[in-house]
Amino acid sequence: MTEQIIAQRLGIALRQVQGTVRLLRDGATIPFISRYRKEATGSLDELQVGAVKEQLDKLTELEARKQTVLSTIGEQGKLTDELRKRIEACWEAVELEDIYLPYKPKRRTRATVARERGLEPLANSIMAQNSHDIARQAQRFVTADVPTPEEAIAGACDIIAERVSEDERARNSVRRTAAREGAVHSRLVKGKEQEGVKYSDYFDATSPLRTVSSHRFLAMRRGMDEGILKISVEMDADRITEGLCRQFVRHGSATREWMEAAVADSFKRLIRPSIETELLAAAKEKADDEAIRVFAENLRQLLLSAPLGQKRIIAVDPGFRTGCKVVALDSQGNLLHNTTVYPHPPQNRYDEAAETLRSLAARYKAEAFAIGDGTAGRETEQLVRGLGLEGVGVFMVSEDGASVYSASAAAREEF
Repeated sequence: MTEQIIAQRLGIALRQVQGTVRLLRDGATIPFISRYRKEATGSLDELQVGAVKEQLDKLTELEARKQTVLSTIGEQGKLTDELRKRIEACWEAVELEDIYLPYKPKRRTRATVARERGLEPLANSIMAQNSHDIARQAQRFVTADVPTPEEAIAGACDIIAERVSEDERARNSVRRTAAREGAVHSRLVKGKEQEGVKYSDYFDATSPLRTVSSHRFLAMRRGMDEGILKISVEMDADRITEGLCRQFVRHGSATREWMEAAVADSFKRLIRPSIETELLAAAKEKADDEAIRVFAENLRQLLLSAPLGQKRIIAVDPGFRTGCKVVALDSQGNLLHNTTVYPHPPQNRYDEAAETLRSLAARYKAEAFAIGDGTAGRETEQLVRGLGLEGVGVFMVSEDGASVYSASAAAREEF
């Protein structure tokens, strides 16, 4: 099932995904799979293999979470066949957590206390919305722990509020609206004016959640981590509450007053904080990714600066069976020519390779040879030094990390 989902999400043939997943589970790396196991993957490139691995990791983690959810609900004796099928068919983390929420072990809540005091039948009557004598019914629930009918109704409304907060449709509605229209707002913690002067731009700042810049959001987060700022997600609470009331309060409801109060309390006290935490975590992840991208771009020119300066280079990636890959680069690092020579076993086309390298060096006026220090590196260095090219330097270059890098999205984009 996992392979089928990955194939559907990535638009890759199931056979290719199955071969890739099998290799990944055996411990093979992305560069190894994309270079040396093309027959097993149907010639997937490194980006596709990386995408398969990313999806596999997510689905493996989700599968483990599903087993925890099934086990927990089963221990409560509430795992119906229908619920089991729904959980097993779920492949989205947010959806799974919404399904699990009503069964998730909770700390002691106001609704828990109300249930312990026997107020659940009263909550059921209010939610049925067809009884006009709730105040009189509430008198039957008066006890030493619930001294008045008003307190009985309040406890029943706590139960209703929790039920509303655990409703998937309600949570998805608030989640979509807040993500689309919400704004991240930072404000100063009282008394921190002097200590947090460097965050003065964020003492009272608001930005749309969907478009807030990475550096701006991360600055807010740093201020929060240092105890200078508080961060929240602003949303149209009145309009969202009205939408929830339309979902839970029926037209002509006999208990409208209490249902609307319970729904408003549910949004303010339970749903909003939960969704807010979720959205801020997603924004943090997005901002981190953008910050890394910007940092990498800023660092790119420094890392790519030529150690020899602007020189015309013949670069050689040595190898035995697969040959030595050769490229000619101009002084700006642009590719002028590429070929493969086979001077080493098993081909042993030494003289042909030597002539090709000598010809390339002359044609492109090479000032230096760069040779990888990996497999067949020393043998290739001896070959180049034996060419007798005056004034042309020969340098061994570390291949540490080169295979992993060359099979990355960054290397593909650079090339």
